[in-house]
Amino acid sequence: MNENFAIQLFEGKKVRFVWDEEAEKYYFAIVDIVQVLTESLDATAYWRKLKQRLKAEGNETVTNCHALKMPAADGKRRLTDVADLEQTFRLIQSIPSKKAEPVKAWLAEVGAQRIDQMIDPELTFQMAVEDYRRQGYSDKWINERMRSIEMRKELTDEWHRSGIHESKDFAILTNILTKAWSGMTTGEYKRYKGLTKQNLRDNMTNIELALNTLAEVATTEYSRQSNPQSMEENERIAQEGGEVARDARQTMERRLGRSVVSSERASDYIKPIAVQDAEALPLNGEELDKV
Repeated sequence: MNENFAIQLFEGKKVRFVWDEEAEKYYFAIVDIVQVLTESLDATAYWRKLKQRLKAEGNETVTNCHALKMPAADGKRRLTDVADLEQTFRLIQSIPSKKAEPVKAWLAEVGAQRIDQMIDPELTFQMAVEDYRRQGYSDKWINERMRSIEMRKELTDEWHRSGIHESKDFAILTNILTKAWSGMTTGEYKRYKGLTKQNLRDNMTNIELALNTLAEVATTEYSRQSNPQSMEENERIAQEGGEVARDARQTMERRLGRSVVSSERASDYIKPIAVQDAEALPLNGEELDKV
């Protein structure tokens, strides 16, 4: 599953959900929907009892629900019962609540937003810009991040064209490229910054983002020119693309007299995120960044 986690607020209560790009479906945290509908002091216990009752009744919706690891209050990902949009609508029917219709309308709007984004990808970029602004990032950083997202997409499209389809192969190539310019694999880089589940690119400085983008642009262009036919050829090209950014990095460091690969992370230079004031907070499934 290629996951993109998010949180949205309904009447001040957070609802976690994830967009599965492969299935092209939303999955919502059921306990969050229950909390919105019932205002229970213990929504988890309410859902546990409701699930037992529905299972005893042979309710197929509950049988078909499954669990995903979703961000919890402590920041860790924990297994959480989820339901797709259709299943969520059916579950709402099982919970007596005066909020049932407003919640259904809200869920339909969330689904419609995704459809709009698929029709017009520019909307996705606009929403991402607003999300980063709410988190406290500067416009200069956001511009670099948006450019890096676009360049990363071009690179992954090129890798697809050259026959790379497995996630592990994308991870290998990304590690080669990253180590070539920074001296560290993505995993080592994240540890250097003290990151765990956070997105590495979201914690890069402007200079780091620019160098990483240069490495990816160079790799994309070299690949288009060389037309690689094997993983080995793609590995060589990723190394060469990364070395272009390495050379730029070394030139800059000689002039500055310091390293531009920084242990600094986003929390060091942006304001804390106020979730309660946000309408939407992206948490990013890191399919390509978590390696």
